[in-house]
Amino acid sequence: MIKFIELIKNCMPVVDELFPWDVEEQHPKKNFFLLDVREPYEFEIMRIKNSINVPRGILESAVEYGYEETVPELVEARNKEVLVICRAGNRSLLAAQTMTIMGYRSAHSLQTGLKGWVDYELELVDNQEKVVDIDTAEEYFEAKVSEKQLGPKK
Repeated sequence: MIKFIELIKNCMPVVDELFPWDVEEQHPKKNFFLLDVREPYEFEIMRIKNSINVPRGILESAVEYGYEETVPELVEARNKEVLVICRAGNRSLLAAQTMTIMGYRSAHSLQTGLKGWVDYELELVDNQEKVVDIDTAEEYFEAKVSEKQLGPKK
């Protein structure tokens, strides 16, 4: 059985990862298509401006025509520079690998995710497109793992 962290590590040689500062430097030049693969409730709280939300769980059907989940602008982004975004850079890595397998020319993963984006003090917006205070964003992205989620002590 493969563990989650091993699954993530297996994607790393295949997927181009960009740090937030790389994106900040390249964004105006590359005009990335910004794809946030977090769950809708996460996306509604805060996101990178001009990103679209397609949850990781429906990605495979969202990137092709003919499905209820199809997102036409995403299907048509196959030849664009796509930056895949999530909370910490894991879901985005899996999603970028899937997109590459499914024919996307240039799917990049945001390394460190929105946590790193906030650490680098880059702007996020809320559901009303208002800029989110950096302290609020930092608090939101703090790890909140419960005792049960840590598993049994060995």
